[in-house]
Amino acid sequence: MQQDEVAARVRQVIDAAGVSAREFARRIVIDPSKLSRSLNGTRRFTAAELARIADIGGVDVGRLIGTADDTPGGTATGGATAGATAATTAEAKADTTAGAASRARPSPPPRPPSPEGGRPLQIVRETVRLIAERGFHAVRVADIAAACHTSTAAIHYHFPGRDELLEAAVRWCMDEDTRRRADATAGTRHAGDELRLLIDLQTPRTEQQRRQWCVWLDLWAEAARSTTVGRLHVEYYRQWRGTVADVIRRGIEQGVFRPVDADGAALALTALIDGLASQVLAAVPGLPGADAQSMHDTLTAHVDACLTAPEAG
Repeated sequence: MQQDEVAARVRQVIDAAGVSAREFARRIVIDPSKLSRSLNGTRRFTAAELARIADIGGVDVGRLIGTADDTPGGTATGGATAGATAATTAEAKADTTAGAASRARPSPPPRPPSPEGGRPLQIVRETVRLIAERGFHAVRVADIAAACHTSTAAIHYHFPGRDELLEAAVRWCMDEDTRRRADATAGTRHAGDELRLLIDLQTPRTEQQRRQWCVWLDLWAEAARSTTVGRLHVEYYRQWRGTVADVIRRGIEQGVFRPVDADGAALALTALIDGLASQVLAAVPGLPGADAQSMHDTLTAHVDACLTAPEAG
């Protein structure tokens, strides 16, 4: 069956990459559950997903869809197959700078090397950067293409619509935020220290932290309007609050924190972080009480007053 054969070839690409399916899903910027269902044959790969898999895996799309060795005149079957074939043509045209002017040449110039991490991740990174600078609705596909030094056809090759691109941007932000937290707290055993590290990461002091918050604020507004982004928003906050709640539980076991309701305390703390960060980003520079240091001081005071055990203070 064509779908099973495509799934088997994708598994080969994942095995060759030497990473888990979850990590590969992160690299091609899709929901790991979607990749799992496609590999199990209960969901068909989309043309754009096959394009991203081919890019990250360093293989030709034709190899994935089984057309590389087709006999002359053979017809590829399946919606994803036909779409991927068309997408391959679009990408080739998009990344050939000579375009129509090179028709007289016997063969087109070689495609430029893929950017670090592959074209899909470059597109998502530049999308996130532009969202932070301008807001999602002010960012055009042409702007993203210019930032990636390619064409709009190349953008649509990997992400056919704005909704799919926004979903990928949200997912990438989630993954990056989770990775930064894990890296910052690795090896930290004292729950009080770990919670303060998490607070430090959420305080918009640096330019990078401010850009990160600008993206989140813009995506929150999208979450209120988009079912897909809204589901991602719920998923992210479930993970984020769960992380904070787990730290608080460990702190209670260590005697660092009071015996409070960990889930309720995590909800209150994360809501306070969100509200204060919004005020910091929206405030006029120099406004008393609406700067990053004041935010940090307020959060620390909240932890000391509501969580820290008296004997640990």
